[in-house]
Amino acid sequence: MEQESALLIANASLITGDGHSFAERGFVRIRRGQIVQVGEQDPDMAGGEQIIDAKGCTIVPGIINAHAHGCVAGPSMPSGSAPIATTDIEYFRNRHLLCGTTTLLNVCGLALPDEIEADDGKPHALEVHVTTAHSASNLAAAMIVDGKGLSERHRQATIDAMIERGAKALGEAGGGQTLGGGAQDYRFLPAAIEAATGLRMMPGDTRALKEAVLGRHLNGHDALDDAGLATLMRKLAIDGQISLKALRELVTQTVMPPVAVSLKGLEEIAAHSARLRLPAIFHNAAPTADLLVRLAEIYPQARIVAGHSNHPMFTPEEAIDTATRLRERGATIDVSTLDCISTRWRNNPENLDALVEGGLVDTLSTDFAGGDWDSILSAIHRMIRKKQLSAPKAVALATGNVARVFPELAGDRGLIACGKRADLTICDSHNLSRVRHVLIAGKFAVYNGAII
Repeated sequence: MEQESALLIANASLITGDGHSFAERGFVRIRRGQIVQVGEQDPDMAGGEQIIDAKGCTIVPGIINAHAHGCVAGPSMPSGSAPIATTDIEYFRNRHLLCGTTTLLNVCGLALPDEIEADDGKPHALEVHVTTAHSASNLAAAMIVDGKGLSERHRQATIDAMIERGAKALGEAGGGQTLGGGAQDYRFLPAAIEAATGLRMMPGDTRALKEAVLGRHLNGHDALDDAGLATLMRKLAIDGQISLKALRELVTQTVMPPVAVSLKGLEEIAAHSARLRLPAIFHNAAPTADLLVRLAEIYPQARIVAGHSNHPMFTPEEAIDTATRLRERGATIDVSTLDCISTRWRNNPENLDALVEGGLVDTLSTDFAGGDWDSILSAIHRMIRKKQLSAPKAVALATGNVARVFPELAGDRGLIACGKRADLTICDSHNLSRVRHVLIAGKFAVYNGAII
C-alpha cells in the first residue's frame, strides 16, 4: 500500500475514545501524521488527498496496551528470565498490531531501554516502550526464582537511570513468577513436578495443587488438609507418583522462596512512584491485595495502577472488594484479557464480568497469560455485545482512559481529535474485534488485514 502524507478516511462510524462521543457517519482528515479535521458531515473531497472509503467500518483510536510482556529483547518477566526468542517477539508484536494495538508498554520491568529492539535490524511498526522495576528487592526476587536473563548491567541499573534513558513507568512490581501467580501454574511448578514425577501437569491442575497446598493467598488459610489433598491427588492421577508430604514440600519450595522479597519490592516501587510522580503497575492478586491497599494509604502521591485486577486467584467478591478499596484510595483499576475472552485455556471471564458490571474498571490491557492472551478489541466487542458498556465507554478503556493514566506513554494519542497523532484502528462495525486497517502516525501499518 503506497504511503501518503495526506489522507481522508470517509463514510465510517467514529468512536473518538473520550468515553461518550459517537458518530454514525463521519470522516477523519490526516496531514503529515496528524489529525487535522474530524467531522460528521460529508467532507470536502477536493483536497487532493488519498481517499479511503470506510463504509461499514468504525474508526477508533489506536489501542494503547499498557500491560503486556514478550515484546522486547531483554530479560523477560519480573523473574528476569532469559529473553524470549526473536521469532517469538516478532510473532507477539505482529499479533498485537493486527489486533489494533499501536502503542504497547512491555512491563517485564528488568529489560533496559536499549533492549526494546532485537539486534536483527528489523524495526517494527508497533511502538513499544519499557518500564523499570530495578529496585533491590525486585532484582533479588528475580534472582531467587530465575534471573538467568540478568547481566551485571541489569543488576546495577537503577530506576532513576532507567527513567532518564526512556522508561515510561514503574513496574511490574511483583509477578506471577515471584508471587505464586499464573507463571507458576504454567511454567515453574509444572517443570518441578515433571522433574520429580515424570508427569507434565496441565496449568489448571497445577493451580489446583498449588492452591490446595498454599491457599489462594499463599498463607495456608484456605489450603486443604491432608485428606482433601489426598483426594485431589487421586483425582489428578498423581498420587502414585509422589507422596503427599513430598508434594507439599515441592510446591512450597518452588513457589514460596521469592514471595516475601517480592512483597517488599512492591513497597519500594510505591515509594519511587510517590517520589517521581510516575505511574506504577502492580501485580494485583489475592496475595497482594491487602498490601496494595495499605500502600495506597501510606503513599497517597503514588500513581498506583492495580494490574490485572481480574486475576484468577481472586473470587469475584474479592475482586470487587479489592477494586473498591483501591479506587477509594485513588488507584487505577486495570483489568486484563488474559486468555479469558475466547481462548479460555486457563482462565474464565467471571472476574472480568464482575468488575465491568460493577463499574470498577478504568483501563484494559492484555497481560501475557503464557502467550495465550486474547485481544483487547475482542474484550471490548464482548462488553458491547453483552450490553455491559456502551461502545464509547468500552473503547475508552483502551484509548482515552489509558492516555489519561499514562500521559508519559501516550503523549499525543488516545483520542480522535484535531492535533492528535493519527494512530487509528479501523474495524468492522458489527464486530470491533475484526480489524481491517491500522495507521500509525498517519501511515498504514496494516491494510486490509495484512501487515505492510
